[in-house]
Amino acid sequence: MFEGLFGWLSSDIGIDLGTANTLVYVKDQGIVLREPSVVAVQAGTNKVLAVGDEAKRMLGRTPANIVAVRPLKDGVIADFEVTEAMLRHFITKVHGRRMRARPRVVIAVPSGITEVEKRAVRESATHAGAREEPMAAAIGVGLPVQDPAGNMIIDIGGGTTEVALISLSGIVFSRSVRVAGDELDEAIVQYMKRAYNLMVGERTAEEIKIKIGSAYPTDKETSVEVKGRDLVAGLPKTLQITSQEVREALLEPISTIVDSVRITLERCPPELSADLVDRGLVLAGGGALLRGFDKLLSEETGLPVHVAEDPLSAVAEGTGKCLNELKFLRQVASADRQWRQ
Repeated sequence: MFEGLFGWLSSDIGIDLGTANTLVYVKDQGIVLREPSVVAVQAGTNKVLAVGDEAKRMLGRTPANIVAVRPLKDGVIADFEVTEAMLRHFITKVHGRRMRARPRVVIAVPSGITEVEKRAVRESATHAGAREEPMAAAIGVGLPVQDPAGNMIIDIGGGTTEVALISLSGIVFSRSVRVAGDELDEAIVQYMKRAYNLMVGERTAEEIKIKIGSAYPTDKETSVEVKGRDLVAGLPKTLQITSQEVREALLEPISTIVDSVRITLERCPPELSADLVDRGLVLAGGGALLRGFDKLLSEETGLPVHVAEDPLSAVAEGTGKCLNELKFLRQVASADRQWRQ
């Protein structure tokens, strides 16, 4: 009786707990929060000073007594206490100060994480105020995943890339590689060091990727002004970098992602392979926004590749579907357990 009352008083929420960004979906309201997975804490303590957008603005600009950290790395928790504080902040923010009960929470996490890593997410959410254990779900982006037909999702997030072949609400085969948006940024940082002896921060590298990054040659090559520190002179320096150079810098991590897709296709049963010829592949996650990624994958696989309508919100919308259809949630969770066994 009390459990039912708690459920009525609280709003169930779905969380896309990403390495780069966290999105929160509230049942019957849609996505209500989209903020960076960054927390600013006081040095030497776990006292939280800022979370989300405010904390991200502090990255690379903090004095010695403040540390801006990203508590998730490669899609899993790197700092348990800070992640718990971040989740508590987001759950309280979407509920407001009037939250009277512990909400039911569905959390999407990478399919390739271990049971220990999954338990860390579960405990963080529980300590942060969740009522039931969070569940990881491989959910399609508007695809008929309940049908007896093959659907392939390629979710390129901040810390991991998930490639999954789905049929009948279950995972036929999946591959998770810890190469994604963060590695693309790091590749740009290393290229600037190697080619120009210029040190740039991760935020600058991300801006370069967003402005002129591409995975496939574009009709018109562009350039952007980059500011950083000259490693030889030790002084601030400004230079121009072209989109062709950035594409060269991104070649290695992009090749790793393409190889993961190819391996998944090789493990695909013949009947589902036939489905993919017609249905194609679907790109989701922030990495799907990289220019030409769909063209590159189509060229490498010979299959049609579609970019999700809203790649950044795809996983959060998936958790929302589970919240709105609890029968579907149980079906997906059951299929996931059987696949892991």
